[in-house]
Amino acid sequence: MWTLPELPVQRELRRIAIITSGGDAPGMNAAVRAITRTAGSRGIETLGADRGYSGLVHEPLRPLSMSSVGSILQRGGTILKTDRCEAFMDPAVRLQTADALRAQGVDALIVIGGDGSLTGAHHFFADTGLPVLGLPGTIDNDIVGTDDSIGFDTAVNTALEAIDRIRDTAHSHDRLFLVEVMGRSSGFIALSVGIAGGAEAILLPDEAVNAETLLARMAQTRTREKASSLVVVAEGTDPTYTTRLAADLGAQGRPARACILGHIQRGGSPSGHDRVLASVLGASAVDHLQAGYSDIMLGIREGAIARTALERIGHERKKLPEAWLALASTLAS
Repeated sequence: MWTLPELPVQRELRRIAIITSGGDAPGMNAAVRAITRTAGSRGIETLGADRGYSGLVHEPLRPLSMSSVGSILQRGGTILKTDRCEAFMDPAVRLQTADALRAQGVDALIVIGGDGSLTGAHHFFADTGLPVLGLPGTIDNDIVGTDDSIGFDTAVNTALEAIDRIRDTAHSHDRLFLVEVMGRSSGFIALSVGIAGGAEAILLPDEAVNAETLLARMAQTRTREKASSLVVVAEGTDPTYTTRLAADLGAQGRPARACILGHIQRGGSPSGHDRVLASVLGASAVDHLQAGYSDIMLGIREGAIARTALERIGHERKKLPEAWLALASTLAS
């Protein structure tokens, strides 16, 4: 259970706007629902912008009500849609957007998204002074200041289900499979899935592992007379890496198949964990705005709500836990 702080009301709110931005993540809808219903229970109106910052800039806001956010808790993706908006990078556009929000009676903005979206939220506040609060919504779990992000648990479980099925085939045919999971330059999904899926090796984004290095790393696995093997690969920045590695392994006499899981990890119904996480953070976002907070992200650290300055998000990189890296190495040996 996550500890929720009791906060005194310091700021009067009439209307809150919400956007979901960047890549979609399972659980975003649960956060939208929690914000809307928590705010509504306190007499605060909630408006939603369609397509992230693009909608905030170019389209009218639409009202969200207690009933309009019903039956969305279990849905993947985001009912508010999402987009990436280059126009919002212009300070003049941010100023115009803030003026338009104030003209509609909007007192604060909540941004649910990844590091780029939350960095944009910081710049919006810095330029305009309109209160802004961020929630970490990304399957990558790569945002500093929080142990967990909305959508991460679902993505791990989706990838793990696929890996369990692939392992059946690997065992049946005595084959090596390279399974690429999402995460951009972050290895959190790969590390979690690799440990939970019993991978013989986990290749992280920072590693430049070639076929010879991987075969050497797996040599101990072969001494245990294990003909089939499964390697989890973090997608990194090179979209051809996994398929090229599979081809190189074949040239080294170790035939391998590449499986790219891709965007199936983003979709689907959110796990119970992500629904609760998003609900807790969404409700707490309203608490913090009423308490006068702004320019922060709410996350979870050591079982409690944690506040992180939005300015940190774009400047610091969340590191993989050393203990987990050591565990993965031990269990694969």
